[in-house]
Amino acid sequence: MQYSAMGILSIIILLIINVDVFRAAGNDISPSKRHYRSFLFSVIFYHVTDIAWGLLDERHLIEALYADTVVYFAAMALSVLLWTMFTVRYLDRKTRFATVLTYTGKVFFAFQLAALAVNFFTPVFFFFDEGGAYREGVVRDVVLASQILMYLMTSLYTLSIAAKAKGSTRRRHFTIGLCGLTMVLAIAIQLFYPLLPLYSLGCLISGCILHTFVLEDEKAEYIRALEESLAREERQKKELGKTKQMAYTDPLTGVKSKRAYVEAEAGMDWRIVQSQVTEFAVAVFDLNGLKKINDMLGHEAGDMWIVSASRLICNIFKHSPVFRIGGDEFMAILEGPDYVNRSDLMAAFDRQIEENLHQGQVVVSAGLAEFDPDQDDTYSAVFQRADERMYERKRFLKEQGSTLRD
Repeated sequence: MQYSAMGILSIIILLIINVDVFRAAGNDISPSKRHYRSFLFSVIFYHVTDIAWGLLDERHLIEALYADTVVYFAAMALSVLLWTMFTVRYLDRKTRFATVLTYTGKVFFAFQLAALAVNFFTPVFFFFDEGGAYREGVVRDVVLASQILMYLMTSLYTLSIAAKAKGSTRRRHFTIGLCGLTMVLAIAIQLFYPLLPLYSLGCLISGCILHTFVLEDEKAEYIRALEESLAREERQKKELGKTKQMAYTDPLTGVKSKRAYVEAEAGMDWRIVQSQVTEFAVAVFDLNGLKKINDMLGHEAGDMWIVSASRLICNIFKHSPVFRIGGDEFMAILEGPDYVNRSDLMAAFDRQIEENLHQGQVVVSAGLAEFDPDQDDTYSAVFQRADERMYERKRFLKEQGSTLRD
């Protein structure tokens, strides 16, 4: 049981530190991590056979122990092959040596399986003596030497690429190379101490190093890249929002622009068609005497006249979107409280305009029309009625102005 304890501990630690690798599926895992996960499964399989070896040896179940030893060496050989494939895939270099390394790993794996098959007939790999003690054959040393060679080749290949890399990539490649050298040391010692669980210990140490300095480093780098991407996206959204705000805001008055009005008009038409709106009104506004102001006082004074008009409209119709749809033309779409109080608001607006007319202040003609679901099937029909009433109001105000001058 003491021998098996190392394998049990190794499996527990391996499962804990690599839980995210085992859980990942589909597009959530990269090709290199799929190879790494295959390697981890082979290591777990190896640990299971190693645990069983200790338990069977304690009970002197020789036939079962022989079968387990065969599987034990096969699992070890498979883990070496899968480590080689993971390393080549992780480095992702289309080199001749990478191809040679992969095929060499497959050849060594096939050789070890063949040696285990031959061992059933001729004990060239291992055998158990009459007393039930495990004995290693000469091929066993050859096989372990080939595993050492495979780990050494992959490590040197990784370290050679790491030497040319930079930053975190260099660090991760050096770490993988170090893991391979750790396995070289573990197997080399096991050559001389075959009954010690040194390969298990090597897998445990390498797994911890790899997880801490490669997988966690990749995860941290991915999180940093994701945070940078989100920050960049947020900046782009803000910039887009500012650009959109500029495009949808009239630069002179600060009310909504003609472009915003075109979209609002389309939106109202859609709501009418979908029967999503039954109560709204349109107010149309037009400045009186702007051309005279421009001709007499200049366009700067005319701009101030337009700004004063927009402030007056916004102060009265506080809960409605106000649009500047022309040089001296404004309009508002009344819904909610402004629609409910539309008559009072228009009366207050007209009173203010008549006061302005007497005081020589900005004069704005206004017309209001309500949406009639039984009559209006488009927004423009409501706008047209409001526009006609605005012109009626304009004629009235001009007559009033003429009377005051007389």
